[in-house]
Amino acid sequence: MDTNETDGGNGHVETKKIEEKGTESVDENGVRYIIYEENQVEINENAEELDLNHQRLDKIENFENMLSLRSLCLRWNHIKKIENIEMLVSLSELDLYDNQITKIENLSSLVNLKVLDLSFNRIKEIEGLEQLINLEKLYLSSNRITKITNVNHLLNLQMLELGDNKIKTIENIECLTGLTELYLGKNKIDKIQNLDTLVNLKILSLQNNSLTKIENLNKLIKLDELYISENGIIVIENLNDNINLGTLDLSMNKISKIENIIHLQKLTEFWINDNQITDWNCVQILEHLKKLETIYLEHNPLSKDTAYRRKIKLIMPWIAQIDATLAR
Repeated sequence: MDTNETDGGNGHVETKKIEEKGTESVDENGVRYIIYEENQVEINENAEELDLNHQRLDKIENFENMLSLRSLCLRWNHIKKIENIEMLVSLSELDLYDNQITKIENLSSLVNLKVLDLSFNRIKEIEGLEQLINLEKLYLSSNRITKITNVNHLLNLQMLELGDNKIKTIENIECLTGLTELYLGKNKIDKIQNLDTLVNLKILSLQNNSLTKIENLNKLIKLDELYISENGIIVIENLNDNINLGTLDLSMNKISKIENIIHLQKLTEFWINDNQITDWNCVQILEHLKKLETIYLEHNPLSKDTAYRRKIKLIMPWIAQIDATLAR
């Protein structure tokens, strides 16, 4: 509600209340309240991009005349169903992040779609993507998906985000040979498997699962970033062929020894905090990793050593960052 103050000519200030348009209602206790209308968004029917975030929309509608639309963003609304967009055949990006969608449907005509974001919804099954063969990025994180299905035909897919679901097995993605980024963190996966054909993978995220062993990564020779934090890993092993690794995150596991990484000569970031490392002798091998810039070792038993930071710098005089603090 706006207030407008004016001088009435007698030195006193008059206050005029300017009412906004709204709907008056009465709640269950008899209390009156007004729901003010949202600011209306001016829409150009010839627009190629449209953002309708935070508009309290509960339905997708009225896009019939927006045939030039290439990007449609409907984040943070109350949409329950994907509908009424089949005419938007020029659409290359559709963002429905954080709504109330339960089913992937009515997308078959959007054959030019390259980016689809359905994260933070209520989807239980991957379906309805049969015709979207040009998809390059698919975001399905924070849903209720239990199984990876119906994506193996998406041969142009470069990025697949399935984090924070209820997936137990890595499967049905062997044909996605163009994939460069795969995010499977915060699921219920207990084994690394079925990744041999994903030879172009550069980023693999498996943090916060139920893994106990590093395995079956030998074909991923282009891998640059590997995230396996918050699992039950005991031994650092089976990374012999991953010589292009630049980032290795093994934090919050059950590892007691730093080993089997001397060959990772391109490693710049090594996170092994919150493990069970007690022996400084195993830390000594890091002196061979001359490109290492950042090391996270805190919250291991040896980090209680009063000379903790000094010892790390003696082993790696070139180190730029120790834990969250720059090395000096």
